[in-house]
Amino acid sequence: MSARTTPPPPQGADVGRWFSTAGRATAGARGLPRIPAWGRIDGGIYGVTSPDQEILDALELMRPGSVAVLTGAGMSTASGLPDYRGAEAVPRSPMTYQEFIGSDLSRRRYWARSTVGWPQFLRARPNRGHEMLAALHSGTLRLTGVITQNVDGLHQKAGSSPVIDLHGRLDQVRCLSCGTVVDRSVHHERLLSMNPWVAARLPELVADAEQAPDGDAEVDRTSAFRYPSCALCGGILKPDVVFFGESARRATVHSAFDVLEQAHSLLVLGSSLTVQSGLRFVVAAQKQGKPVVIVNDGPTRADDRDVVRVHGRIEHVLEYWSQA
Repeated sequence: MSARTTPPPPQGADVGRWFSTAGRATAGARGLPRIPAWGRIDGGIYGVTSPDQEILDALELMRPGSVAVLTGAGMSTASGLPDYRGAEAVPRSPMTYQEFIGSDLSRRRYWARSTVGWPQFLRARPNRGHEMLAALHSGTLRLTGVITQNVDGLHQKAGSSPVIDLHGRLDQVRCLSCGTVVDRSVHHERLLSMNPWVAARLPELVADAEQAPDGDAEVDRTSAFRYPSCALCGGILKPDVVFFGESARRATVHSAFDVLEQAHSLLVLGSSLTVQSGLRFVVAAQKQGKPVVIVNDGPTRADDRDVVRVHGRIEHVLEYWSQA
């Protein structure tokens, strides 16, 4: 597999910033749980591509039976959605569930950010990696399903099925009291109607946010942003995704483990496995005696385990496998 130059990914919404801690901007969040800033892993090796034979050997290891796939943020970077731990990751402290629930100002900052970023997020499209993974299912490999830690819905748009959204979907909003689910686009229009100054200056605010990756954009500094409560019960509305410090729904986790149970091996794509939510599938696969193959550009938390490590861009590795 010859070396090639990878074009920069298209610019998209920095979804990670929507979930970064409210920090100094929200004094009301003081004392609530915080997570240290995440970013590129110090000392980690990036930009390395495994030799062709190692990539082919990993494929042959998975060929005898069906494969469960676990994907992380690195799967969507080529779609313009930045990750937390990749080579180009901007350090940020993820907002916790407790911070979002316990601080009105944290919620104001979150909804202000996501209102500005939502139109960009909608423009994200499946990249070559998503497309190649969907194509592998009907050709080179037999997949039992895709378990994704991403919240962008791009696997479904690329044609993969079934897909288990382990951490939920960003295109939905859920009431924490009564469980009512609202389409995110409907919620977005309501946010704009409640904040006409944002609606009137949306292009300008988007540009300001793009120029201030450290989180000091004008939209981050406002405490005047308004957000709605649940129209049915008045409860807190939250994006229907799993925040840090929050657990995935039990039924969703069970479905994900069913996908693994049916498989002969586990393939991990684009995840540093930093959080236990993803790492537990590697641990479970190894306990079941199943081979684990990890494809990632950069280090992972499972590198010291008995796994097969393939280094390189996901789309390049999957394309090589499709031609093998």
